[in-house]
Amino acid sequence: MFKENLKMSWRNLIHNKMRSFLTMLGIVIGVSSIIALITIVQATMNGMTSEFSSFGTDKITVQATGTPLKQGLIDSDIQKLSEIDDVAGVSPTLTGNTTVVYNGSEKKGVSVQGKNDVYFSKTEDLIETGRGLNRLDIENENKVCLIGSNIAEELFWGEDPIGEHLQIAGISYTVTGTLKESSSFSGASNNDAVIIPYTTATAILGSGYMNSVDVYMNDSNKSEKITSDIETVLNQSFNYKEDSFTIINMEDMLSSINKITTMLSYMLGGIASISLVVGGIGIMNMMLVSVTERTTEIGLRKALGAEPKRIQQQFLLEAVFLSLFGGTIGLLLGALIALVVCTLIGSTFALSVSTVLLAFGFSAGIGIIFGIAPARKASKLNPIDALRSV
Repeated sequence: MFKENLKMSWRNLIHNKMRSFLTMLGIVIGVSSIIALITIVQATMNGMTSEFSSFGTDKITVQATGTPLKQGLIDSDIQKLSEIDDVAGVSPTLTGNTTVVYNGSEKKGVSVQGKNDVYFSKTEDLIETGRGLNRLDIENENKVCLIGSNIAEELFWGEDPIGEHLQIAGISYTVTGTLKESSSFSGASNNDAVIIPYTTATAILGSGYMNSVDVYMNDSNKSEKITSDIETVLNQSFNYKEDSFTIINMEDMLSSINKITTMLSYMLGGIASISLVVGGIGIMNMMLVSVTERTTEIGLRKALGAEPKRIQQQFLLEAVFLSLFGGTIGLLLGALIALVVCTLIGSTFALSVSTVLLAFGFSAGIGIIFGIAPARKASKLNPIDALRSV
C-alpha cells in the first residue's frame, strides 16, 4: 500500500508541474539562501583564521607603550621574559622608517625592523633565498640584513642580492637573505622591509627601547599561566603603571574568531530559514487546495475501504516530495552561488556536511510540519459527504 501511495503522490505532482514548481520555489530560495550565506561566511572567516594562524598560535605578543620614564622594554626585560617557565624563546622588535641605497639607486620609506635569531627559528616560510639571522649576528652586532621582495626587485633587478652591500641610513650592511613575498593583511607585509639584528638597529633608529616583543611558548595549552607570568614581569618593569603594556594572545584571538563564525552562521541560517517557513506555508496552501479539488477521489477511496491513515500518508508524501525536491534544487543553486562569490573574493570554497544536513533537515521538516494539516483534513473527510460532489 505504501508503494501505491508513493506512485500516486508522484503522479499527482507530475500532473500539475507548474503548480508544483511554484510551490517548491519558496523551499528552493530558502535552502539556497542557507547554503550560500553560511558557506560564504565560513569561507571568509576561515581565510581570516588562516591569516591569524600564520602569525603563530604558539605566540604571545606584547605591545609596550611604556611610561614617561621608561618608553619601552630593554635587554634585561627580554632576559626576564625568556626565563619564564615554558617559554621557548623571546623575539624583540625595533621598527622605524629610513632610506636604503644600492649602487646609486635609492628607495625611501623602507621599514627597518630589528629582530633576533629566535624570530627566524620560530617563523616558517619566511626566507626565500639565503639565510636568516643567527645568534652570532646578534651577539657580535654584525652588519647583515635580509630584504623584502619589493626591495630585491627594485634595487637588485636581474641580480643576486646575496653578498651585496646595501646602505641603510648611511651604514653598509651585507645582504644575507631575501624574504618571501607576503600578504598585506593587517599591515604585516615584509615586502618593503629590511630586517637587521636588533642589537644594531638602535644606531639607525636612535632608540634602545623595544615596543614590541613576541614570546613563543613550548605548550600553547599553558598560555594562561604564561600570560600571567608575563604580566608579573612587565608590571615590575613598569612599576605597576597602568596602560603601559598590552598582551595579545593569538590562541584567544583565534578562539574568539571561531565563536564569531559560529554565531554568524546561526544568525544567517535563522534569517534564511524565514523563507523556508514562507515556502512551507505555500506547500500547505497548495495541499489544502489539492484536498478540496480531490474530494471525490478521497470519497471513492474511502468507500472502497481505504483507511484514513493511508489517505493521510498519501498527502503527507506529496508534501515531503515537494520539500525534498525543492531542497535538492536549492542545495545545487546555493552551492553554485557560494562557489561564484568565493571565487570573486578569493576565498576557498568548502561546502560543509553540517550545512548540507541543516538545509535538508530544515526542508524535510518543513514538508512534514506543513503537510500534516492538509493530510489530516483529507483523512477525516466523510466518504458520504465527499461522494455528494460527484
